[in-house]
Amino acid sequence: QVQLVESGGGLVQAGGSLRLSCAASGSIFSIKAMGWHRQAPGKQRELVAAITPGGDTNYADSVKGRFTISRDNAKNTVYLLMNSLKPEDTAVYYCKLEYRNTWWRPWEDYWGQGTQVTVSS
Repeated sequence: QVQLVESGGGLVQAGGSLRLSCAASGSIFSIKAMGWHRQAPGKQRELVAAITPGGDTNYADSVKGRFTISRDNAKNTVYLLMNSLKPEDTAVYYCKLEYRNTWWRPWEDYWGQGTQVTVSS
């Protein structure tokens, strides 16, 4: 009984900025990590950025220095601030929650439905 609500996708010109958000709710006992992945047409889905409740972050090399991931633990929400956007950033961005609903259960992944980000040149 988990829900992920994604928002913030849209159209932007190259060099512009966009801010994605993902709010998790439902039967969540603890969160291991939350993050964003993206998939462009004809390409594999790839990690963009992830963050733990303690603040440890992981970024794809292609977005380092341009994107910033942050979180609000009280709201179970993760944000992705995307600056200096490039046309190659165009993709469907998916929020991923790594969580468990009971202390003794294995970690599970839960995916959002995705939000389109389109960067024009």
